[in-house]
Amino acid sequence: MPVNSSRAAKKTPPSEMIRVPTVLIPVVRQLATIHRQGHTIALLQGLEELIAQFDSSMVVEATTELQHVEAKLEQIETQLSQQSEGVERKLELIAKHLEKLERAVASGRYNGGGQTRNRRSAYPYQMPSVELQAFANENLARRLGVTPQSLIAERESKTEQEFLSWSRNRDPMGVGWKFHSSDGLYHPVR
Repeated sequence: MPVNSSRAAKKTPPSEMIRVPTVLIPVVRQLATIHRQGHTIALLQGLEELIAQFDSSMVVEATTELQHVEAKLEQIETQLSQQSEGVERKLELIAKHLEKLERAVASGRYNGGGQTRNRRSAYPYQMPSVELQAFANENLARRLGVTPQSLIAERESKTEQEFLSWSRNRDPMGVGWKFHSSDGLYHPVR
């Protein structure tokens, strides 16, 4: 029995069947022939060297590709910085022109060529003012720029005269508002 176990230990394992691309079939047959002739170690060393060359060339190609991408990125960054500098200069010029216009308007020198005075005299009548109606809590809160809850809180914490003054200061047209508990609405007070 020990003879059989030593024979089994020395016996080479059976070959595995693997799929190979059609293009490589002749090469694999040639490798198998070299292996059967007893040149397995030399064959393995040659394959390892070949694979190492492929791997190193892949690394070189990848490195070259990365360097190319980095160069492109640097070029794009340079272009963007140049464009942003140009935009900043243009914005500064616009700001200077706006300052000049603001000063001219504030000093009264710029009146649109006198057209506004002529236009006013050509239309002597005024637009009729719109009569404001009573507002509900939500609508008046929106008009005054506050929340409905804060409007109620202001009304309840102030006297009628204080609330009138407070609402007049917040109203876009300077209208004061008075709450009528009879209808639950806020009425305008001129």
